[in-house]
Amino acid sequence: MKLLGRILTVLLLVAVAACGRGPSQSRAVMAGQGVGPKFGDSAPHAWVGGHPYDHPVHGIDISRYQGNIDWNAVRGSGVSFAFIKATEGGDHADPNFRRYWAEAAQARVPRGAYHYFYFCRSGTQQAAWFIQNVPRERGAMPPVIDLEWTPSKTCPRRPPADEVLREARIFKDILQQYYGQRPIIYTTVDFYRDNNLASWREEFWLRSVAGHPRIVYPGQPYTFWQYTGTGVVPGIGGNVDLNVFSGSPAQWRMWLNRRLQ
Repeated sequence: MKLLGRILTVLLLVAVAACGRGPSQSRAVMAGQGVGPKFGDSAPHAWVGGHPYDHPVHGIDISRYQGNIDWNAVRGSGVSFAFIKATEGGDHADPNFRRYWAEAAQARVPRGAYHYFYFCRSGTQQAAWFIQNVPRERGAMPPVIDLEWTPSKTCPRRPPADEVLREARIFKDILQQYYGQRPIIYTTVDFYRDNNLASWREEFWLRSVAGHPRIVYPGQPYTFWQYTGTGVVPGIGGNVDLNVFSGSPAQWRMWLNRRLQ
């Protein structure tokens, strides 16, 4: 009976210690994945249908809200790519874009620029604004068009799907001609469904923070998956969006090499 009591006491202590780990537990899990990333999630989700940590290639997307960034620490943590906010609509540019763009390149972090699309400006106007602010250079990943319903009081419009797709296609065509790479579509669950984006044969970056994309976007191929907005990454203060590339490290190198020519 004494031996049984000791065993039960040990098991109870282990259970209590596990419950008290909090956010650091997710970092330990991720760092324990062989040569995987050394960052985690301050509010980890109980994933069903597949776990983002099963993907070996991780990255971030950022805007001015990340403040000062130690890009060498970011790269050393296992971050393989960064998408940096450049513009939105036809008259707003992220004040940290140029600095992040240069610092990421200096730290040898592959990076691409993204545009937050507004529905009160034409695709032509927004493409011109993006081109005005984002340099055309070898070594950059494809530009991204962020398609989601905007909560802005200055642009509350929700146009019909045919208008959304028409203007977004114009934007993408102009950027492809200028940068030599077809832009990637970033989108959210509600926007994807409301505008029947499943009918659009384009390259996708999907947001899904409560379920694996194969469940949330059934049948939709994707290249990138944004799986949390509460990531914890060395070199960045506060939370940051975390993403994964859909394939293996070898497939990532092939994808990157095709686009950095």
